[in-house]
Amino acid sequence: MFSLSMSVQPQVTLPLSHLINILHPLKSSVGSSSSATCTSRKQKEHAPDADLHRTEYTLSAGNLRELGLSDLGKQQLDELVSQVLPRLSLQEAPPPAWGQLAWRTSHLSSHSFFHNKHGFSLGALPLTPPVYLNKRPSPLQTVCTELKHWPAMFQSRGFKTLRTKTRRVQSAFERPADSETFAPSFIKGFLTRGKGLDADSLDGLVRNKNIPDGQQEAFKRGFAEGFLKAQALTQRTQDSLRRTRLFLLVLLLVGLYGISKTPFISGLDSAVDPVQMKNVTFEHVKGVEEAKNELQEVVEFLKNPQKFTALGGKLPKGVLLVGPPGTGKTLLARAVAGEADVPFYYASGSEFDEMFVGVGASRIRNLFREAKANAPCVIFIDELDSVGGKRIESPMHPYSRQTINQLLAEMDGFKPNEGVIIIGATNFPEALDNALIRPGRFDMQVTVPKPDVKGRKEILNWYLKKIKVDPAIEANVIARGTVGFSGADLENLVNQAALKAAVDGKDMVTMKELEFAKDKILMGPERRSAEIDQKNKLITAYHESGHAIVAYYTKDAMPINKATIMPRGPSLGHVSMLPENDRWSETRSQLLAQMDVSMGGRVAEEIIFGHENITTGASNDFDSATRIAKMMVTRYGMCEKLGVMTYSDLTAQSPETQAAVEQEVRILLKDSYERAKSLLKSHAKEHKNLADALLMYETLDAKEIQLVLEGKTLETR
Repeated sequence: MFSLSMSVQPQVTLPLSHLINILHPLKSSVGSSSSATCTSRKQKEHAPDADLHRTEYTLSAGNLRELGLSDLGKQQLDELVSQVLPRLSLQEAPPPAWGQLAWRTSHLSSHSFFHNKHGFSLGALPLTPPVYLNKRPSPLQTVCTELKHWPAMFQSRGFKTLRTKTRRVQSAFERPADSETFAPSFIKGFLTRGKGLDADSLDGLVRNKNIPDGQQEAFKRGFAEGFLKAQALTQRTQDSLRRTRLFLLVLLLVGLYGISKTPFISGLDSAVDPVQMKNVTFEHVKGVEEAKNELQEVVEFLKNPQKFTALGGKLPKGVLLVGPPGTGKTLLARAVAGEADVPFYYASGSEFDEMFVGVGASRIRNLFREAKANAPCVIFIDELDSVGGKRIESPMHPYSRQTINQLLAEMDGFKPNEGVIIIGATNFPEALDNALIRPGRFDMQVTVPKPDVKGRKEILNWYLKKIKVDPAIEANVIARGTVGFSGADLENLVNQAALKAAVDGKDMVTMKELEFAKDKILMGPERRSAEIDQKNKLITAYHESGHAIVAYYTKDAMPINKATIMPRGPSLGHVSMLPENDRWSETRSQLLAQMDVSMGGRVAEEIIFGHENITTGASNDFDSATRIAKMMVTRYGMCEKLGVMTYSDLTAQSPETQAAVEQEVRILLKDSYERAKSLLKSHAKEHKNLADALLMYETLDAKEIQLVLEGKTLETR
């Protein structure tokens, strides 16, 4: 804002922006007049009068009330214009040169927006000349040059980022104004220009609108009704918003309550519901008689605890079942609870581990709290190594030890003979923490091994009772051929046989389906789609018959179970051996016999097809023979030259010792190869007959092999 003090009264104060808008047509008019062709001095002298007349017309037609000039008369207005615009005459303006008719400004950015728009600056600094090609001052610059007082400051080119959108639209009246930089009235007038009047009261609004007296009451009544309706609408909007917020809050609380009740978050309801095992007893557990006998005393304690407390004894708090997968550890734990007729709490070690800190410890506490409240009972924790592993310092998992620490505290906090038995199962006992298996916690360890031939027979008979089978089935034959099978493997074998019988359309399971299922598990499925030429079939037949001949005529070799040239898995043929009983130890002659049988395939190829036509089919046979020979020399003390000494790590031995071991292994393998060659040459006729039978029938069992070797004719299939 600026003020002009003169003799004319009253003093006039108006916004600078309005004055700029008023003087803007003068700039246009001067520019247009300067571009016109002047023919005489008289027309040039008349030009200022015309410009003043145009200015006077513009001022009289403008909004004088808004400028505060409505009270000035014609003479006072002319005097004001003559004082404000003293240099609007175009007498001194030279005619524009060719090419300079249009106003052209520099596009270099200056220090203020005002300078960019008008070509010169305002303020305390001296006015800089505008960058115009014709070097002529504009009317606005001429006016500003004549001003004596200029207290207003203009905003320079600077930017300020506000924090919120609310402050961006904040009213200028709420911001503190700097009295030394900006004039309050100028800012108020500049911001309220074009926004209408700001009424302080309803009466003032009526006066400003010049409403007649007869209509003022109606205006007030309508205003009051509109105000009340707007207030009611605002109240309804606020009530609706309040109800919406309340509904969302209730919904959020209900959702959080529901999530907190899930086992994934809280762990309070996980593995705390007991199960009654009345239908599972020791009769359902086969092949682990020693383990059942050791657990029988646990059942007696749960049934009759006074029997032990009368003598002052106490039973171990925890029983650890250790054994390979599928041997029946979980079934044994269920049988203990079923025999004692007590609640059975089942939990897996992985259920205690969650991504949330403290969930595992919370589940352990709740599990033992429920068990103590329902004593006597059995708590079974399967895969104990996942929750009771060795404790280590790990910066990645600083809270990983809370679960096992809670388990240790709960087990050590039992009172004597409290009636809660903990049974843990694992197939990796080396990973358990030492504090967990000390006396007072899991201090009773029961080994659950894979079943022997007697146990396998019992398991097979148990599962064969559940399906329709041929009465002529010999379970002991299948049991002898499934060395190393666990209870789960035998269950799978019976199930595979039942599926095979169903596919073939049979009404019962026979030995053929059981043998098929056993070979499928041991050697893989048959590859009937493999196209093998006649030459490879002939080589495979003589190769497998060589194994069978050596096994049949060697004294300490295992009895033959089957010979086949049907491709299974990676092999083109196979000869399976069937031990009469499980071998807990083997003699030197039995080991040498196994080596001779392994060499029989390569020896047969060399005898029949020559040294140049031997194949790679004996690679696995050589691996087996080499492993046996090396164990005889380095572990079993069956070498006369090296004596009864073990060499567990050959790399730690001297070069001489390593060379001696290698030499003895070579001697054993060479002698075995020569024995097999001598045997096959002496039974060349039987070798040829067995190979021809394999080419005709593809698969021969033990009885059929015996008939062929005895020179008898096989029945047509």
